[in-house]
Amino acid sequence: MPLINPKRLLDDLKRLLRRLEADLRERAGAVAELAELLQREYRAAREAGRTGESFEMWRDGTLTQAAAAWLLGCVFVRFLEDNGLVEEALLSGPQERRRLAAERQMQYFQRRPTDSDRDYLYDVFRTVQQLPAVTTLFDAQHNPVWAYGISGDAAKELIAFWRQVVPETGELVHDFTDATWNTRFLGDLYQELSEDARKRFALLQTPEFVEEFILDRTLEPAIAVFGLKDVRLIDPTCGSGHFLLGAFQRLLDKWSHSEPGTAERELVQRTLDAVYGVDVNTYAVAIARFRLLVAALQASKLTTLRHAPGFRLNVAVGDSLLHGRRFDELDLKGETLRPGRAEGLRHAYGVEDLEALNRILGQ
Repeated sequence: MPLINPKRLLDDLKRLLRRLEADLRERAGAVAELAELLQREYRAAREAGRTGESFEMWRDGTLTQAAAAWLLGCVFVRFLEDNGLVEEALLSGPQERRRLAAERQMQYFQRRPTDSDRDYLYDVFRTVQQLPAVTTLFDAQHNPVWAYGISGDAAKELIAFWRQVVPETGELVHDFTDATWNTRFLGDLYQELSEDARKRFALLQTPEFVEEFILDRTLEPAIAVFGLKDVRLIDPTCGSGHFLLGAFQRLLDKWSHSEPGTAERELVQRTLDAVYGVDVNTYAVAIARFRLLVAALQASKLTTLRHAPGFRLNVAVGDSLLHGRRFDELDLKGETLRPGRAEGLRHAYGVEDLEALNRILGQ
């Protein structure tokens, strides 16, 4: 039986998100390096026509995405450690693992006495990043946690949050143990974590019956026409990944039926190679990637990340209406691209991987 309480988790994380947003805004005014990064990203986006917002409005949206990345990074670690996918207690855990995580942190500071709690969280993320299957979750080049660091005090509060216990029982307030590895609770975080982000990106989960209805009438006929070997699917506004997960499961089931003697891991990667997603929301993509990864691990019958391969996940942050090599190649009624439009095609925020976007959207 799952121990995750989605409503309580969401309510608590919404409050914590506001705390991290305020912390990042304060640091943006006090830390020259962070202020310069924000100004540089904003100027480039304005020049490329990617935003028409004032700097203050754009900055606040960017910092919300960064604050959400810090929260989700911890959620991913907590899910992995509570379900035994990482063997070492890193942040927290039920019963003995909570104490072991605190001991690990104490040993870290014995080795690095001048570091802050933010540095300890970075060490946790780097430890997970070393496992091939989850390297992309904490991609040093594109994950905003590395560029937008929270303060040591905010990090201390974040760590303490994951170690809270119920006074009457001594059990963790937020225990992610779940024998079924159900990640649908992350969809609630995608939609409801930030009111501002929900309005900005029109965040709304697709109900499961709608997802199944659409896949019945798109993916299934496509398989019938093109064949299982050649069919591919893209969700250009993938959100938290409901369509990607549904398509992954359908395609994998068909491959398993078609080739029962082929190793699960090979069929899993073959299926992942047919499923593509893009979204402009940074933390939507993080959630979709994580959910696909967990589904891939489960389908591969892997119970620990230590033995898991580096699955290729074709999910990227970006604008599906803007990016992709195909726009450079189109000749619509003899018209050429306006200079400003061409510049927009070449622009990428720090959280966007232009090479991956062109690979996915340029097919």
